[in-house]
Amino acid sequence: MTYNKMLLRFGEVGLKGKNRAFFIRGLAANVRRALSPLGPGYRVSTPYGRIFVDLPSDFNLVQIVPALEKVFGLVSFSPVVQTELNMEAIGAAALNELLADGQPETFKVAARRSLKSFELNSMEINRELGGFLLDSCPGLKVDLHQPQRVVNVEVRQDGAYVFSRVFPGSGGLPVGVTGRGVLLLSGGIDSPVAGWMAMKRGISLEAVYFDTPPFTSPRALAKVEKLANILAQWAPVNLHVVNFTSVQRSLMENVPEDLTITIMRRFMFRVAEELARRRGALALITGENVGQVASQTLESMLTINSVVSLPVLRPVVALDKVEIMDISRRIGTYNTSIEPFQDCCTLFVSSHPKTRPTLAQAAAAEEHLDINQLVAQALEGIESRIFKGH
Repeated sequence: MTYNKMLLRFGEVGLKGKNRAFFIRGLAANVRRALSPLGPGYRVSTPYGRIFVDLPSDFNLVQIVPALEKVFGLVSFSPVVQTELNMEAIGAAALNELLADGQPETFKVAARRSLKSFELNSMEINRELGGFLLDSCPGLKVDLHQPQRVVNVEVRQDGAYVFSRVFPGSGGLPVGVTGRGVLLLSGGIDSPVAGWMAMKRGISLEAVYFDTPPFTSPRALAKVEKLANILAQWAPVNLHVVNFTSVQRSLMENVPEDLTITIMRRFMFRVAEELARRRGALALITGENVGQVASQTLESMLTINSVVSLPVLRPVVALDKVEIMDISRRIGTYNTSIEPFQDCCTLFVSSHPKTRPTLAQAAAAEEHLDINQLVAQALEGIESRIFKGH
């Protein structure tokens, strides 16, 4: 079958009222980015609020499908044949589509006519086209309820579109249309899933990783880079690596052991918030999940949150571990996340951490620390790199 276009469908984007054009432009731009590694000849257009991709003559559907599957905002897409606006051309395209993978036992025709001046209405197209296909294919039967093949026809002003294949998309909103957030990316299971879920809501990611050499292995950093690159299959990810060793040493020397994880997280939030301001981000994003570990009780979250003014988004907060692991496997981060290279959040956790720290306790624990100097020192050593998932 010789397709000449891809028809892309969106869900939520179509409900945005006066802002719909803005969301469609963002989605079209992301489609262009996703297809650009495949070579020239893919032209994205948005006529009448729909999104189409003109296909080059040498296109490869095996390459196009996985690229479009990872564009947030698309709910489905179909390779289509655009034909002339007459039943002879439509019939020829429909017959080719019906037989593309061998003749099915049953079929139905589903026509939509938005061009009211066309010679037949939708029901008439269904009847005439269905009769032509039955006459052309001995043994073929109509099944309106559970057909093996549905031949779709859309009659529009610029031509008729014939298709039967429908590939599912990722749904959600186009990455970038709702702003930018800083993801606190560790090497664990939860934070990459949180980042993926944030991207699905249209947030572009600035990821930050807190590296503590020589306490943590270079392999721990390599693991986080792999996770960033996996997430970048959906949209580019900027990874910022913070040298956190001086902060960590100061905490080990001056902070009570049972409060170390709480104070460490407070410093991470401070650094992440300043990075967010520098990068134009409007929120912090974490993989925190209520009740999972000592720093994720409501009391801990309150005490840690108090040092920042930006909103903190926690996409996995209400999921249980099995649900998070299921998403992790589905998006391809799980096997990397379980590699045995610890980050500072797991390496420096106390054997008896305080699970209900108060604001007063945290303030007292930080009393002998030069907070501004330690944060500034951490920000000075940032190394940044962009991942594009290729």
